[in-house]
Amino acid sequence: MNPQANLIFIASLLLGTTITISSNHWIMAWTGLEINTLAILPLISKSHHPRAIEAATKYFLTQAAASALVLFSSMTNAWHTGQWDITQLTHPTSSLILTSAIAMKLGLVPFHFWFPEVLQGSPLTTGLLLSTIMKLPPITLLYMTSPSLNPTLLTTLAILSTALGGWMGLNQTQIRKILAFSSISHLGWMAIIIIYNPKLTLLNFYLYAMMTATIFLTLNTIKVLKLSTLMTAWTKTPSLNAMLLLTLLSLAGLPPLTGFLPKWLIIQELTKQDMAPAATLISLLSLLSLFFYLRLAYCTTITLPPHTTNHMKQWRTNKSTNIAIAILTTMSVMLLPISPMILTIV
Repeated sequence: MNPQANLIFIASLLLGTTITISSNHWIMAWTGLEINTLAILPLISKSHHPRAIEAATKYFLTQAAASALVLFSSMTNAWHTGQWDITQLTHPTSSLILTSAIAMKLGLVPFHFWFPEVLQGSPLTTGLLLSTIMKLPPITLLYMTSPSLNPTLLTTLAILSTALGGWMGLNQTQIRKILAFSSISHLGWMAIIIIYNPKLTLLNFYLYAMMTATIFLTLNTIKVLKLSTLMTAWTKTPSLNAMLLLTLLSLAGLPPLTGFLPKWLIIQELTKQDMAPAATLISLLSLLSLFFYLRLAYCTTITLPPHTTNHMKQWRTNKSTNIAIAILTTMSVMLLPISPMILTIV
């Protein structure tokens, strides 16, 4: 793609996100979401492959429907209360429609069908944007309206998302689809706690975005899209693959690593809110996604296929993302000991 065009699309993406995050009025928030959607479409379809065009079409239709619902919800609220302020969403029907719209934008179950398909049809760098920065504006809207949302509905959506994100990722061989189901599962963890402690949702999102960015950039460096190619990738950059193993385990939420922090805090907060059964259920369901993370980790470093391709080992890759990957990997693995400091910041 033309570098100038690329720059315009990325700038529009950041502009749309900033407008939505900083807005108080529903129309401005909706405008930001629309700018975001239109800016990411060329980045999804830039390879001109039929899968990419299909992914862009699916993405556009879903996001357009969700944006229409956001507008409908805010208009209903304004009709009943005379308020266009985002934080004043007090009408129950409006908050119900808004929850559905945001669930559709994020890819929460039962509106999740588009997300794995779109991620599978996109390049890895666009997949990274879809999994991280594109999720931020809808989560911000949930954060701002969290006092008036329906707890039962959100808890149901969250538990279903964690369950289906785990179940449907089990049988996948395409890494982008596995990461899409991983994202759905993580969104379940974010949705369950947003009413009780919205700051924890944001913390969970930041850490999830950091770990996902590490994985996408690493996969982009070693040029891997399928499990079968991941098995022979260790011969190219052994050290990077060893760190990918740790990042995957961190994303799974295993204790000595960064990914354990949000899960631990969410379980603790749910228990404080007398929701121990929900906490138990969501913890057990996260074991499903742990299985496919372990499968990815196994293919990354441990498996030694009988006929390895004889690559020269590259201890240095000629990529400008090296420093970014190094910093992100370190943070994805080692932030748990400084969790008290992170909590004071949040």
